[in-house]
Amino acid sequence: MTTANRFKLSLMMFLEFFVWGSWYVTLGTFLGNNLEANGAQLAAAFSTQSFGAIIAPFIIGLIADRYFNAEKILSVLHLLGAVLMYLMYQAESFTAFYPFVLVYMLIYMPTLALANSVSFSQMKDPSTEFSSIRVWGTIGWIASGLMISYFFVWDSPGAIGEGALRNTFLMASISSVVLGLFALSLPATPPATKRAGKQTLSDLLGLDALKLLKDKDFAIFFVSSVLICIPLAFYYQNANPFLSEVGLANPTGKMTIGQVSEVLFLLLMPFFFRKFGLKVTLIVGMLAWVVRYVLFAFGDAGEGTYLLLIGIALHGICYDFFFVSGQIYTDSKAGPRYKSAAQGLITLATYGIGMLIGFWIAGIVSDLYFDGTVHQWENIWLIPSGIALLVTILFTFFFTDNDFRKANALRKQEKNIQESSKLSLE
Repeated sequence: MTTANRFKLSLMMFLEFFVWGSWYVTLGTFLGNNLEANGAQLAAAFSTQSFGAIIAPFIIGLIADRYFNAEKILSVLHLLGAVLMYLMYQAESFTAFYPFVLVYMLIYMPTLALANSVSFSQMKDPSTEFSSIRVWGTIGWIASGLMISYFFVWDSPGAIGEGALRNTFLMASISSVVLGLFALSLPATPPATKRAGKQTLSDLLGLDALKLLKDKDFAIFFVSSVLICIPLAFYYQNANPFLSEVGLANPTGKMTIGQVSEVLFLLLMPFFFRKFGLKVTLIVGMLAWVVRYVLFAFGDAGEGTYLLLIGIALHGICYDFFFVSGQIYTDSKAGPRYKSAAQGLITLATYGIGMLIGFWIAGIVSDLYFDGTVHQWENIWLIPSGIALLVTILFTFFFTDNDFRKANALRKQEKNIQESSKLSLE
């Protein structure tokens, strides 16, 4: 990979997650405090992410893998997203807000798979190269949170009451325009699959990637990805409102501690892959969710502040060791023919089906343990902790990573042969 392409891909990841982090972290707090949304309405708003993830494989399979360059589709979707973000900025009620966030997430979620596809197309060994590119997405998320809490101070109690969090949507709109224009300069990523003759509906929608589910290990990984996203939904939907309600100062800024740890563990991932293998890395990621929610259940903004901060800091292990590892694993199983469709498929499993179920459950649990004034957070957090523990146990017993090890070994062997051939020619 050239230095210029590495820079472009890194900046793409930075902007991709800066756009998302600009408004998503504080969405629950904004809707609850400024648009008077209840738990069910919060669940409906966050579930739009899942609807977007569910259709992502079809958009990617229909367009990116067959007809148009991935970087061009990325550009168009982000420019459209900028318009929708501005409309959310202007909305004065949850009823007016919801249609815009729904359409926005339907076009934003496919961009996650497109960004991965553009990145992977430039790499010879994603298991060692991807983390150094993806880490800039985490830095982008951190930058947005720090700007909200410490530069603009939009999430202070007074600012929240005045509706300052509305400005997060304007910030996201502006950054989405920047990314939409910048995407046109990204490395060309043409369609990977070109077929002559009549195409079936399965061909057009990219459903060939579903063939991966015939593999036992991948099927177990897919199901585990769905289930572990139920606890993840609790974090996205409740973490910022929880930290604000218990009185933690600068909650959005402090939540970036999680992304700082994400940077650290992204850089450590190649070591973990070599030392412990894929399975152990995934299990450690799932166990981190169990511990994190126990810490949230018993932490507070007083003497228990350190428990909250440790719980936030575990985000790096929670996210990187399962979700980023899962993207690399999916890429290794898919092969060059259906890379984009396979990434869309895993997006379907995680941000789609799993999160949709999770947001629904989180909304019910949040309303169940709410007395009209405050939430019973201990009960709310122990439920996803228990779910994560159960998923971890099931995954440990049924998943193996033998194929992944063999694929990496063959890839290294081929690389050594190529290098030896070059030396002999010289």
